[in-house]
Amino acid sequence: MGLTRNISLVFAFALVFLLRTSEAQDQTPAPMMVVQAASASSTPTVSRPAENISSLQVAIRALQQVKAANEEMLKKQEATLQQLDELEKATEQLKVFAKRA
Repeated sequence: MGLTRNISLVFAFALVFLLRTSEAQDQTPAPMMVVQAASASSTPTVSRPAENISSLQVAIRALQQVKAANEEMLKKQEATLQQLDELEKATEQLKVFAKRA
């Protein structure tokens, strides 16, 4: 009876883990924006300072969005790793209890 209970606990932990992992994978990552590099042109860049500043601001905003998305993904990955560690510890405890029974 004790072994059956331990096995059912392992399956319960595994089910919770799989559900949480699938929720994290269902979320689509933020789309990446690619900013085209400025090409060398025959017109001097001094004649369009407003456009350069504007394009730089757009590029900075895009990079900030990508950085925020990366930080969020890292947080999710860290949480998943912690869950895996907890699940592994619980599994080891169940193995010890199963050997005792």
